[in-house]
Amino acid sequence: MDEFSPKPIIEIIPKDQLSPADLTAIIALCSRAYEEDYTPFIETFSDSVHVLARLDGQLVSHALWITRWLQVEGGPLLRTAYVEGVATEERYRGWGFATAVMQCLADAITVFDVGALCPADTNMYARLGWQFWQGPLFHRLDGVLLPDPDERVMLLHLPQTPDLDFSLPISVEWREGEIW
Repeated sequence: MDEFSPKPIIEIIPKDQLSPADLTAIIALCSRAYEEDYTPFIETFSDSVHVLARLDGQLVSHALWITRWLQVEGGPLLRTAYVEGVATEERYRGWGFATAVMQCLADAITVFDVGALCPADTNMYARLGWQFWQGPLFHRLDGVLLPDPDERVMLLHLPQTPDLDFSLPISVEWREGEIW
């Protein structure tokens, strides 16, 4: 955003404190952005915390995080702020609203060990300091590691992030729907 761009009002709201109108607006925005009904995803994210950007009272950009547990081979479980639902209204793309939302989110998740996301578009995230994991990805199910060769994940170093070897295998717990 430059000095002439409108400045959105950004709020951080846990899912259980969202108004019905906010929840409806989030689902509508994400459904348009992802070209599928986002309701099942929102219902799955029970502990989600939402970052909302509003312009003139209207939701223009959104992201959320949930708690997940990543584990680098040979290392401890890492309490992870896993980012989902990054979306901006089409007519406001390129105005810097998603960047503002993601910067606010990064400031809010510093109590976690690491931030993670599975990006569709990588440029903005790389600009904001997110890095691609270079090693193989797996998910954990019933004590077994199952490979996810078609997935990619980006991590954000936070104040509590330990030294990580990005070439090692990394895993996440299994979940219904999209694993990564």
